Amino acid sequence: MADVGLVRESLDEHKVRCELTVIPNGELAVRFFEEADADRRPWPDLVILDLNLPKKPGMEVLRRIRSSRVHRDVRVIVLTSSDNQKDREEVASLHPCLYLRKPSNLDEFLKLGAIFSRNLQHT
Repeated sequence: MADVGLVRESLDEHKVRCELTVIPNGELAVRFFEEADADRRPWPDLVILDLNLPKKPGMEVLRRIRSSRVHRDVRVIVLTSSDNQKDREEVASLHPCLYLRKPSNLDEFLKLGAIFSRNLQHT
């Protein structure tokens, strides 16, 4: 959950005003998108997705997002510690707008706010 705090800080650093919904595990994330597909909750404008989620991997969440008939094109940024080539290839087949490795220092992490901001402007 430390990454969530860093994402918030990066958004604040770049004065991005948005509602940030944090879903703590992949199982709940899949349920969230199923409910959004059923119009029981709004779809997000941007999804920042970690591949290493508890209970269900982020790759399954991304597959669920891309299976939506109406919202399959929502912008997804994969933000992960994985540098595994197999992960990169599998993610690429599901067309995220970006695949980013989590930065190892605070200054670099805070710069991500500009990337998030640009991607929110494209929605």
